[in-house]
Amino acid sequence: MDVEIIFKIAAIGLLTAVVGQILKQTGKEEISTFATLAGLVIVLVMVLNLIGDLFSTLKTIFNF
Repeated sequence: MDVEIIFKIAAIGLLTAVVGQILKQTGKEEISTFATLAGLVIVLVMVLNLIGDLFSTLKTIFNF
């Protein structure tokens, strides 16, 4: 597993948190919620791709 993916996830989380706080301070709570959800969806897609790669690797290793 690359350490790079952990840094990407952390960067997305940090960026989402900063954007969310800025939008909340400007009074746009709804948009802040959508921005946070978008960051969450991006990270979930990344993690699901990694899980899919893991299952493919396990399938190859055990010849299923």
